[in-house]
Amino acid sequence: MKIAELKTAIIGCGNLGRALATGMADGGVDPKNINVTRRNLAPLADLKKRKINVHSDNVLAVQESSVIILAVKPYNVDLVLSEIAPHIDAKKHIVISVITGISIAHIGKFLPTGTPIFRAMPNTAADVKESLTCICHTHAGPAEIDLVNSIFSVLGTVLFIHEELMEAATVMGACGIAYVMRFIRAMVQGGIEIGFDSKTAGAIVHQTVRGASELLIVRNSHPEGEIDKVTTPKGCTIAGLNEMEHHGFSSALIKGIKASYEKIEKH
Repeated sequence: MKIAELKTAIIGCGNLGRALATGMADGGVDPKNINVTRRNLAPLADLKKRKINVHSDNVLAVQESSVIILAVKPYNVDLVLSEIAPHIDAKKHIVISVITGISIAHIGKFLPTGTPIFRAMPNTAADVKESLTCICHTHAGPAEIDLVNSIFSVLGTVLFIHEELMEAATVMGACGIAYVMRFIRAMVQGGIEIGFDSKTAGAIVHQTVRGASELLIVRNSHPEGEIDKVTTPKGCTIAGLNEMEHHGFSSALIKGIKASYEKIEKH
């Protein structure tokens, strides 16, 4: 099946669902083949203008689609699965969950035996087709795996992992967007303090972060190797890095990652 012809339902279209819908539409999926649902439709007015089908009928969305993306809040998943399960056909539908902390086994309890089920954890950079999406699955053959890979490849980079790593992937990939944003914001604030206006400071920081990431990706190098290239004896770079470490920069980041992971694990 061609991506443009794929009929997809996104159930529970919040921020992540919106990013998925817009990313798919921008990536070649026909907007008329995308159904998105949520109770309050007002925030989805821009999706409607793009000819994406916007409504509150989860059952209708399932009936008109072959790929079902579950994007509801974790506390609503059982209610939604109970509602749509009678309309799921194991031979017709592929179910993809992007819900934090909900296992494939839990979803499978509600669905017909043999339904291909995927867990995927993209991030909101899907909105600009730069997501990192980690995926695991059960009851899926090569055709289903290729199809799901094609869907999320439209939105950025895809990694297939074991399910036991999905919570860790959520912290690193999805929560990680927020960590990076906080770092960027702090750099901008520092730039303002040393003399730049906020717009100029933002432009410098955004491109610097992009350049640093591209260096690591293109060169396949280690961060410390790139750091060594810009830290000269008695220089300003090492002075700044050491001051950050004196105040627990790396330690705070690692502790934050662990705190997020422990929060997910408790659920």
